[in-house]
Amino acid sequence: MTDTTSGLPLTSSRAEEIFPILTLAQIRRIAAHGHMRPIQRGEVLVEQGDSAVPFFVVVSGEIEIVRPLGAAETLITVHRPGQFTGEVNMLSGRRALFRMRVTKPGEVIELDHQQMLALVQTDAELGEIVMRAFLLRRVELVAAGMGDAVLVGSTHSAGTLQIKEFLMRNG
Repeated sequence: MTDTTSGLPLTSSRAEEIFPILTLAQIRRIAAHGHMRPIQRGEVLVEQGDSAVPFFVVVSGEIEIVRPLGAAETLITVHRPGQFTGEVNMLSGRRALFRMRVTKPGEVIELDHQQMLALVQTDAELGEIVMRAFLLRRVELVAAGMGDAVLVGSTHSAGTLQIKEFLMRNG
């Protein structure tokens, strides 16, 4: 298995931590915090730069995550039934780094920022699964050079290296 963000091979267990598939019981618990919503092929759920980024659990259908660069797009990943969207930016309420678009029609559970935070804070099991996936996704994005901060400086500068280390430690 290859990670589309970095092109590096992922072990099966690593992929399962980054993109876990939730059980029916877990999905039901998430549904209690949000609402079911139909999705249609081609529908853009989140645009790059959006500030209000919902959390989605795919019940049926598929959602692709792409990075728009001018007229081109780079595929980051595809979320299938039982998987959820998002990464660390979602917790802090920061702007979306990517576009989220439906590739197969179906249904999702949608939670806004506050509902997602309440879920993570009140359900220890789901909170751990979501937080682990969010952090590992961010690590993969940073490793692939797809963060939301750009450091400009000489690779031979001690100051540049210190700032780079600081940014890496803080995701």
